[in-house]
Amino acid sequence: MRLLFAFLVLAAPLAAQRKPGNPLENLPPNIEMLTHFGERADISPDNQRVAFMAKSFGDAMGIDLNTRIIQCLTCNVPGAAFLRVMHLVTGDYILIGPDHFENIHTSRTRDNELWFLSKERGSRPVKLGQKMSEGAAISKKTLKVAFSQTSAQAPDLAPEASRLVVADLDLSGGTPKLINKKTVYESKERSCVLEAQDFYDNDAKMVFTCYEPPGAASVMGIDLETGKVTNFSKAPGSYNEPEGIFPDGLYTAVEADRQCERLGGQRGPGNIDIWKLKLDGTGKDFVRLTNFNDYEGGKASNPVVSTDGRFMAFQAARTTDPAGVGYGILLYWFKK
Repeated sequence: MRLLFAFLVLAAPLAAQRKPGNPLENLPPNIEMLTHFGERADISPDNQRVAFMAKSFGDAMGIDLNTRIIQCLTCNVPGAAFLRVMHLVTGDYILIGPDHFENIHTSRTRDNELWFLSKERGSRPVKLGQKMSEGAAISKKTLKVAFSQTSAQAPDLAPEASRLVVADLDLSGGTPKLINKKTVYESKERSCVLEAQDFYDNDAKMVFTCYEPPGAASVMGIDLETGKVTNFSKAPGSYNEPEGIFPDGLYTAVEADRQCERLGGQRGPGNIDIWKLKLDGTGKDFVRLTNFNDYEGGKASNPVVSTDGRFMAFQAARTTDPAGVGYGILLYWFKK
């Protein structure tokens, strides 16, 4: 019995260590490689296409899921320096990024802005005249958008403050524009920096991220009618960033570091994998979806879920790279 106990004690730490190798060479049957380059995928509302970035500060791409033909959406823009591309319900696109690349910090913060790109071939992006922070929430049902701002994009904000803004995209005139802008939530402290993520419940609610120094984050939600805010992850000191709402509005995909409890390593946005969280307010119903962080240097990030709930798109990434950098888009099939 003593020998058995000693074996178990010695074996336990070894069982929790990360493995050498490449997670892309050990994919489970329900995950397939869609592209061998690219990052920050977004699924079209009809679930027929995936848009993605070729690289950070680069061109926006699109792939047809039936033919697997890849099309460049912005290759007619010299020196394109976009960071994100997202589908609108009309089939058009929202682009996010600076007018030109200056340096990583300035171009990703002070100069980050929203653009409209028509679905018509050969169209050029049009500025919406709106500086914003990080990513945006784009409705899959209407032309409603949401974004966050910090003092880097909005000088009227105090240095430590950030806010969430909801607006409507007006395409009725000759030039697209944002109308009905409304601040729906504001944080006055650096202890909670905001980023809009996904609408749900027929655009009546939205999940967003509260970034908490020195490298933690919480899954938050706001009822846009009542203004009530809920902390859904309830895991202070750990990293939980919502990315990809499920169509029933009951769950969200989350970039989380929860596996570090077993595997070790530094908590935060480096060591993350994709988890599924039930939005019931308890913070207890977390289910792990990917196991890329079981491998040394590996992580999975930036998930989005199809509007029919059949699949999720996400990216392969490395723990040592900045957030958003990816090395190929994958499909995770819930129902084939």
